[in-house]
Amino acid sequence: MTNDIQKQYDRHDDASIMFRMKEVYAVPDRHIRYAAYKSIFLETKMTEGSFVREHGIKMLSLVEKLEDLQAGLDNDTYIDVILQSLLPSYDPFVVNYNMNGLEKSINELINMLVQYEVTIKKSEPSLLVGEASASKAKGKGPTHWKRKKGKAKAAASALSAPVPQ
Repeated sequence: MTNDIQKQYDRHDDASIMFRMKEVYAVPDRHIRYAAYKSIFLETKMTEGSFVREHGIKMLSLVEKLEDLQAGLDNDTYIDVILQSLLPSYDPFVVNYNMNGLEKSINELINMLVQYEVTIKKSEPSLLVGEASASKAKGKGPTHWKRKKGKAKAAASALSAPVPQ
């Protein structure tokens, strides 16, 4: 401490000095809570190509930060925020979740989203794209198909054929 501050607190006990220092120099909880709300409500849209588990863990850490600050939001509000932050490809999951009135914890929701992600990855058609060929394929010309003889026809022709001597 500088001499001026030290003189100012000479007559105070340790607890009152610490209280006053926190008042003057600490970042207020309100500012931290505001920054957390801003990040969770405005800046946490899931990005295309990212994994839902990573996004869920990020959202969970923000929720835990708000809980530490005693934000006073209930579990349903946090789940609504998480569901709204998902990509449009997760809309069927969100509709199903809301229609069935599921009551899950945030960890259970994240696990369900991971399972859904695996399901939609499997159902996406894989596109095989090759280079277009500039040359034409060379053919053998017209193809004539001979009809093969069936068992009965083969046996009949064997009987009627002259026997070599």
